[in-house]
Amino acid sequence: MTTRKFFIDTDTASDDAVAILMALEWENVDVLGISIVSGNMPVEQGSKNARYTVELCNKTTPVYIGADKPLVKKREHADWFHGPDGMGGMNYPDPISEESGENFIEVLENHISSNPNEITLVTLGPLTNIANFIKHNLQSFLELKEVIIMGGAANTVGNVTPAAEYNIWCDPEAAKIVFDSGHNNITIVGWELCRGGANLTEDEMDFIYSFKSEKGDFAIDCNKHALDSSKNWLGDPGLGLPDPVAMAVALNENVVKKVSRHYVDVVLDGPARGMTIVDQLHVGENEPHIDEWWSRTERNINVCWEIDNSLWKETLYKTLRV
Repeated sequence: MTTRKFFIDTDTASDDAVAILMALEWENVDVLGISIVSGNMPVEQGSKNARYTVELCNKTTPVYIGADKPLVKKREHADWFHGPDGMGGMNYPDPISEESGENFIEVLENHISSNPNEITLVTLGPLTNIANFIKHNLQSFLELKEVIIMGGAANTVGNVTPAAEYNIWCDPEAAKIVFDSGHNNITIVGWELCRGGANLTEDEMDFIYSFKSEKGDFAIDCNKHALDSSKNWLGDPGLGLPDPVAMAVALNENVVKKVSRHYVDVVLDGPARGMTIVDQLHVGENEPHIDEWWSRTERNINVCWEIDNSLWKETLYKTLRV
């Protein structure tokens, strides 16, 4: 079985941690490194949570500190959703390992140089680190095999404003840079794909506990605060896990039921700041070209519209049983 190479960029809180675990436990994936960005948590806490997760999986994957603030807007964290430590207030012990002191941009650049068109980049947080990488070396970024982004809301409501999903809202200027980079294989997995039937129900969470595995217990325990937020704030029936859903898409292509390519733009100001506008009907490509913003556009992003909820959950279970 051919080994696939992943690099993960994350603002590690509870659902990010589960997504990292999934990649580390997938049988033919080698996670080359994990870079931390300001988002759900300050980078120091995000690093701690990532390193704890790596050690839980008995791996030595290096963790690198990236941008500690967005390109333009002020820092905004999500302890109100994930708990004060980002891990449901579980107060896990400090990891034994330290983060790497190397510059993740140089590290990723070297990995791409050694493995052109072979590395999958999975982003689980705001896109500040990736925008900085593009500004440093666009050509290297274009030599990634694919980029899978947990972010945005494709023609649906947002989760931090009525229009915007949290990761894109945190740093819309960075998202704009990434979306406009010219990479021909960027896929967005919007937060809406973790809702409804994709939620973990009480029975499904009990099923995970029945594995009696340390990783299974961890996956549910660290998301208890997020479960409360999902139900009482967002009105979902169970636990929504946007980052693990995106990771399932990266790990198992059969999870995706509907994907298509569109022009996607990011709103940079006003009450819709951070909104991802998806030209679902390709109106920007067609006559009469009467709008200055939506004329002669080109499709830049693969938009994931629908997933197989049963298969996404089976993908998750597979990594938690071990």
